[in-house]
Amino acid sequence: MYILENLPLKVDIETKKVLKKLPNARAALAELKGVAATMPNPSILVNTLSLQEAKDSSAVENIITTHDELFKAELNLNLVKNIAAKEVQNYASALKTGYEYVHKNRLITNSSVLEIHKELEQNNAGYRTLPGTDLKNDKTNEVVYTPPQSKLVIKELMNNLIDYINNDLLDDLDPLIKMAVIHHQFESIHPFYDGNGRVGRIINILYLVRRNLLEYPSLYLSRYIIQNKAEYYKLLQSVRDFGDWEPWICFILDAIESVSNQAVKLITDMKKEMQSYKFFIRDNFKFYSQDLINNLFKHPYTKIDFLKRDLKVSRQTASKYLNELAMSDGNILTKVVIGRDSYFVNNGLLKLFAEYDYKL
Repeated sequence: MYILENLPLKVDIETKKVLKKLPNARAALAELKGVAATMPNPSILVNTLSLQEAKDSSAVENIITTHDELFKAELNLNLVKNIAAKEVQNYASALKTGYEYVHKNRLITNSSVLEIHKELEQNNAGYRTLPGTDLKNDKTNEVVYTPPQSKLVIKELMNNLIDYINNDLLDDLDPLIKMAVIHHQFESIHPFYDGNGRVGRIINILYLVRRNLLEYPSLYLSRYIIQNKAEYYKLLQSVRDFGDWEPWICFILDAIESVSNQAVKLITDMKKEMQSYKFFIRDNFKFYSQDLINNLFKHPYTKIDFLKRDLKVSRQTASKYLNELAMSDGNILTKVVIGRDSYFVNNGLLKLFAEYDYKL
């Protein structure tokens, strides 16, 4: 039976194989941080990419939604009643809540973890207080792991984990290796009745922000987990069963390198698309502004109220801008009407996300 112990680990996990993989992961993450910093408005990454991460992370838990459903729900269109899209929205909101706290305080605390979970699950259940939680094999329904059952033990382990996350002097592991340890420890504590996987993947991103390895939540580890879901769960359990840390850490380093490279390409393509929109609008309309471009790229869909708010113009003016862009021959926006609601699709950005999803 696997018994969780307080961190730091008492074994050396920086093996030759791990250290050989580390430079590529660090270089890819550094490139992502640099490329993300060149975006003209950080809110574009915080809003647009957090929704992508939310979609992917939720898909790990078999909460499936399409971009179309998700962005319609984001626009608060009353006719959209999609439970999965709402759950993905909750994840994106939880990620932003955590990001804002960590970006400001450079700390991850028990209270911030609880707030993230509250936003995600839309309840105040908090850490588990009752026994009976087991992790089972999806196919056989066999119990593969029983996490700590005692309320006091869960609280003690979480306090230790929070200390380990914030105290960089507790060991001298490279932050990326330490993140792999943190993720395994959190998933093994399994402190919540539900939502542990999604909260754990949010903590991964926040830890990289805390260590200044990311400035914005732009790393989609969830994407790699979807692509390698069986291996992810197998390696998590292999550490518990056999203390087999090396394959687990190598998996996380491979994930960081892979998704960093994918995110760099996506952000680079987004910047090219923004430039294309900028030139077209500037050359053909008198109302060009950078704020307009930023609004169109915050999400693949926008609406009149959003433009009115961001550009500080009247509703009539915002409507004029969007309708003229939608009627132009540049094929940059498409107007869609649902009931009494209208929204405007950024065709270029939506195509980028569709191509990105297709590669899953």
